[in-house]
Amino acid sequence: MPRLVPNGPNRYLLPREGKMKTEALLFLNSRLRSTVTDDAPELQQLCDAATLPGVYGPVIGLPDIHAGFGLPIGGVLACLADGEGVVSAGAVGMDINCGVRLLSTCLPAESFEKPVLRRLLEELETRIPSGIGRKSRHRRLCREALPQILRGGAGELVDLGYGRREDLDCIEENGCLPGARSDAVSKKALSRTEQLSTLGGGNHFLELGVVKQVFDSETAQAFGLEPGMLTVLIHTGSRGFGHQICTDYTEIMAAAAPRYGIRLPAKGLACAPISSQEGQDYLAAMACAVNFAFANRQLITHDVRDAFRAVFNRDDRELGLSVVYDVAHNIAKFEEHFGSSLLIHRKGATRALPPGHKQNPARYRMTGHPAIVPGSMNSASYVLAGTAAVSETFCSVNHGAGRQLSRSAARKAISQEQFLSSVGTVMLNTRDYKQLLDEAPGAYKDIDDVVETLAEIKLTRKIARLQPLAVVKGEGDE
Repeated sequence: MPRLVPNGPNRYLLPREGKMKTEALLFLNSRLRSTVTDDAPELQQLCDAATLPGVYGPVIGLPDIHAGFGLPIGGVLACLADGEGVVSAGAVGMDINCGVRLLSTCLPAESFEKPVLRRLLEELETRIPSGIGRKSRHRRLCREALPQILRGGAGELVDLGYGRREDLDCIEENGCLPGARSDAVSKKALSRTEQLSTLGGGNHFLELGVVKQVFDSETAQAFGLEPGMLTVLIHTGSRGFGHQICTDYTEIMAAAAPRYGIRLPAKGLACAPISSQEGQDYLAAMACAVNFAFANRQLITHDVRDAFRAVFNRDDRELGLSVVYDVAHNIAKFEEHFGSSLLIHRKGATRALPPGHKQNPARYRMTGHPAIVPGSMNSASYVLAGTAAVSETFCSVNHGAGRQLSRSAARKAISQEQFLSSVGTVMLNTRDYKQLLDEAPGAYKDIDDVVETLAEIKLTRKIARLQPLAVVKGEGDE
């Protein structure tokens, strides 16, 4: 069994052994370390990933790590872009470009009385379907603009009038990952594209919150965040479309692996050489799902602005509703690290480029772009920035709190009374609380511990802490 060896402050090493081609490096503080047992499946998954061809440097486990399909959620896998490096659909994840977008406003949260907050929640629910299998109110747009959206992402929607031109300056990759080819996508996946401006289920949500605490006032100001400001968080991804692409290519890669002499440690790590037809086709299909997800969050932003206009009878620009940033969680991208060209798989991980990095948007060149780490219902969310030291993790930080109870375990362990107590005064969009027990704050790790793990060793800087006021949450497990 893998064994964790202390390797400096908040760092633990899984030494190279057996078929591993490199070690794995896990970031935990002492409290989080006490929750990881020696037989934890996520440790074995890190070691399995370290056996893949062309793996580069340590496989990274972030503080929100928990077992997933193939690579653990909260995992980062780097592979050589040239030579024997591989791409793995499972190391990106089922919900391709699951991500989070933060909007700022000009509204003081303290001015929101409950009836106004409830009406706003209802207007948002009317426009943005949530839950498993829910389809878009914009079905005609989904059909007619789909080819352009898969190729061009959020920018295509802005061109059609669904957003502001400046929105694109505050989205990772400007809202479009190049290289998308719809001919690499199965008909079954394409049949699952009528879900733009939908949230889905699982841990996806739309949250109205408040900037409760500012740690770095100068950077917060650069991000457009002020104490007491009402904020909007949008957490969703590529929905059934991305899920189907991952499912399809896991099967394709598993079947192709023997032809390339690849022995898979687990089906969830099915992979193919980057240069192979299977590898190139997956990257093209993945880019379609990435662009679909950026477009999903863009259209939700449009609908959020429309809901605010309806409630306040004012132009949405007067209300602010500006995009602070939009980050991807599940994605594979070619990047330069340590003088090498690498394909970085981030699964449940957020890119956090440090100040001065050339790929930062011009607005955030001197600060590093915002890294948004959402909590769950009554737990806080954080806005962070990477430091120069974040290169140790291939410029990656945690994407959330991370589960400490599986969904089934949470449903058994958490009563409806405990759930209601844990969410406190946060307004929810449902009264059938039994459907949300697996998303209770108690099902997740302590967000403060998770964030402090990297902040204490100065890989990140805390910029602001957000507290939820009202949450739209979809039912069902994605």
